[in-house]
Amino acid sequence: MGKPPELAPEILEYYLGGGEDTRLRSGRGRLELWRTQDVLRRLLPPPPARVLDVGGGTGVHAEWLAADGYAVDLVDPVPAHVERASGLPGVTAALGDARALDAADATADAVLLLGPLYHLPDRADRVRALAEARRAVRPGGVVAAATISRWAAVHDLVRKGAYADEAVRRVADDVAGDGLLRSHPGSGFTTAYFHHPDETLGEFADAGLPGARRYALEGVFAWYEALDTWLDDPERRTALLNAARRAEGDPTLLGATGHMITAALAPRETLTS
Repeated sequence: MGKPPELAPEILEYYLGGGEDTRLRSGRGRLELWRTQDVLRRLLPPPPARVLDVGGGTGVHAEWLAADGYAVDLVDPVPAHVERASGLPGVTAALGDARALDAADATADAVLLLGPLYHLPDRADRVRALAEARRAVRPGGVVAAATISRWAAVHDLVRKGAYADEAVRRVADDVAGDGLLRSHPGSGFTTAYFHHPDETLGEFADAGLPGARRYALEGVFAWYEALDTWLDDPERRTALLNAARRAEGDPTLLGATGHMITAALAPRETLTS
């Protein structure tokens, strides 16, 4: 693939720390993973369709997609991520930039962006990444992108107690105002962009992907103190996941979720980039 983008040093440092590889595999992060699987398994064409996993990191999602029978091509800007993902069965991995994919036109059955929009603070770059996904997917194929919700930092830091710190509170309040997270040690994350739920529809439309639908992943359940108790018990977990599915499209709850997936089918008529 082509030359990867130059990542801001604090973003590269965060991902080289390895936390994202384990975040979704244990503890509270499992809710996001299981809900992502639930939504995508309903949206994706059946295997052995080809999935382009853009910004796929170490392959947390590519791994289960390949196990489901999909042919997965992963692209990521972090060399250490690509090296690790390359070792997964059924997954090919290469360096690349979501805004300038090397993939040929209409060669993927689905394109996933389950991370790139987090770190593209400029709207033009986010639309460009979505337009690249639309170009690479076949007509009628699925484009799905994950976003972090505008108020997620406030909710998470209140739950953890860190919001009591004035400096941390100021950072979280700024994010809730304009969506831009300025890297701060107390935030638990790195420089990023957090979406208002209505923004993604316009970004998809401007990228040539009209008719997008939104799916809240964790809903309000991520903020519950007893979440691990529910996730550890199979019966409770099933009830929780069913409730999250029923609530996933409720417009009154979209802004309360930590993460959201927006998805659309690529138009069947020919579009020029």
